[in-house]
Amino acid sequence: MKLQQLRYIWEVNRHNLNVSATAQSLFTSQPGISKQIRLLEDELGVEIFARSGKHLTRVTPAGQSIIDLAGQVLRLTDNIKQVAQGA
Repeated sequence: MKLQQLRYIWEVNRHNLNVSATAQSLFTSQPGISKQIRLLEDELGVEIFARSGKHLTRVTPAGQSIIDLAGQVLRLTDNIKQVAQGA
């Protein structure tokens, strides 16, 4: 599990499951985000997003819990950065 993967699922959720819009906002590629989400799902053994073909259709119940925790992790990493900048 990588911090970047957590950022991707958080941002995809924030962008209403639009991976292309997420990629634009993060200045990266849509295939890269999709691949990292799949890798995270494979590692965890759970689907975070339900799909219809290649399109994300909704957040799964387990996915919502994971996204909520990812948000906490991202906020904590921001706090760590702020502490380091103030030191």
